[in-house]
Amino acid sequence: MDTTLATFEKDVIEASLMQPVLVDFWAPWCGPCKSLGPMLEKLEQEHAGKWKLVKVNVDENQQLAAHFQVRSIPHVIAFAEGQAVDQFIGVLPEGQLREFIDRLVPDPAQAERRAAQFALEEGQTGEALDHLKAALALDPGYDDARLDLIELLIAHDRVEDARAEAELLSPKVKQGVDPRYNALKTRLDALDVATDLPPTDALEARVAANPGDLEARFDLANALIARRDYAGALGHLLEIVQRDRSFREDIGRKTMLSVFDLAAHQPELVSQWRRKLSAALN
Repeated sequence: MDTTLATFEKDVIEASLMQPVLVDFWAPWCGPCKSLGPMLEKLEQEHAGKWKLVKVNVDENQQLAAHFQVRSIPHVIAFAEGQAVDQFIGVLPEGQLREFIDRLVPDPAQAERRAAQFALEEGQTGEALDHLKAALALDPGYDDARLDLIELLIAHDRVEDARAEAELLSPKVKQGVDPRYNALKTRLDALDVATDLPPTDALEARVAANPGDLEARFDLANALIARRDYAGALGHLLEIVQRDRSFREDIGRKTMLSVFDLAAHQPELVSQWRRKLSAALN
């Protein structure tokens, strides 16, 4: 497609959030452009929607050409995730042109994960689940996609399915070096523990009767995490940190860090409690 200054944002920047976009700066009088253009069009058809070709006539769009410092044509700029990521000037042999494009195009599993992310942004949970399952069918070892799936399953109370997916994560992730996994494990563990705990009001009564009962505080924090009451849970976890850092091998602080990841969608809450934790540790 052709684009102009008025449509560039939609045709290129926004479109590159979904798939890579190659922008071909050309002009009708440019001989080399007449060689490169058909090659790009042929490769776009071959890749069948994996990337998009957009053309800019520099004679008609001098402001765009100046903005991107196009001084010689043909000049091709590649966009991905809303940013210019690569470029070349002149006509590349077809083999080199294919290599240039291959560096930009995500593998099929990555494309499915990206499609899932956009489906979620549109509120299309079912489609997001389908895309994540497709990504994992293409690459069963794709831990990032599996973590996305676990998050989505937990968010929709499909806890048993989430546990089953967690078992399929790679040993590297399960060793505790991935903060997303630590956060999800904290939530799953809290849901497990919560099923065997007394009612929340009974735990609150225990804590009120004996503020130093750290076991009761930790049980109450788990119950609150299971209910997604992260602020309430953080309050009790911080109290554990302040009263006894050694309790259960510093479980209060460690669990707070995982809750920060769980509550990442509430940045003000996380920032507030990070400051409180920092003050308690110092």
